[in-house]
Amino acid sequence: MTTEVDRYLERIRVERGLKPNTLSAYASDLAGFVEFSDRCSVSDTAAVDRRLIRRYVSNLTTRGYAPRSVGRKVSAVRAFFADLARRGIIDHNPAINAPRPKLPKSLPRALPAASLSEALDRLDGSDAVELRDRAILETLYGAGLRVSELTSLTVSQMRGVEFLRVTGKGDKDRAIPLGGEARRALDRYIALGRPHLVTVRSTDALWLGLRGQPLDTRGVRRVVRARLGTFPHALRHSYATHLLENGADLRSVQDLLGHTELATTQIYTAVTRRHMTETYERSHPRA
Repeated sequence: MTTEVDRYLERIRVERGLKPNTLSAYASDLAGFVEFSDRCSVSDTAAVDRRLIRRYVSNLTTRGYAPRSVGRKVSAVRAFFADLARRGIIDHNPAINAPRPKLPKSLPRALPAASLSEALDRLDGSDAVELRDRAILETLYGAGLRVSELTSLTVSQMRGVEFLRVTGKGDKDRAIPLGGEARRALDRYIALGRPHLVTVRSTDALWLGLRGQPLDTRGVRRVVRARLGTFPHALRHSYATHLLENGADLRSVQDLLGHTELATTQIYTAVTRRHMTETYERSHPRA
């Protein structure tokens, strides 16, 4: 089974162009299933049956994995066996009806537009770190970027551009207009902040840490937590929600976020409906 997993991972790496982090997650999830199968004395993919997979799902739940984590691990196993069946390596897919936990319906939590603007405007210092942090937050919120998209930006691609060009999930490219506040914050950081962070270790990476090294996703999360008390994806949620609240159409927001399916974007319509309901109940005398 280990050999088949390795071959499968190499296939999807080449065919789907998966990012290293995504491939690593698949590898980890499948390694967990292989380890469980070994403990059950099953080492051949042809010997895996529905009962074993159900036991695996039950074991994950018993060990305290969150429903979302269980769902992700089961999806990886289902995709693996579906691939083997499609290629004729096994006679049938034993994971086709594998049980998946019900996920709680949680809506993205958008930050209030007014308080977010106030928090950003308070970052008006002139030292390199504050200029960098203001530019990071303005870009995350002003362009709705994923944190991995933000950290991939370089200085060269930022010079004199009105649109950010980023590569998102599934190697899907998109161009995003850059708002005035984000553009100003970026220009100030590049001209006045970044030069103070550059060292011989620095590359063309846009965001630099205190020692001149490129800032990674963990570093950006620390910045957002320290400055706003939240996580980077909350700014992406806020970007989408505030666009819809102010009249943007769903299809345009889908393109701006880089979502493949419109259904993924539609969750934000529920957020805006909730906002409207709360506003009505708070403001109407007969609510």
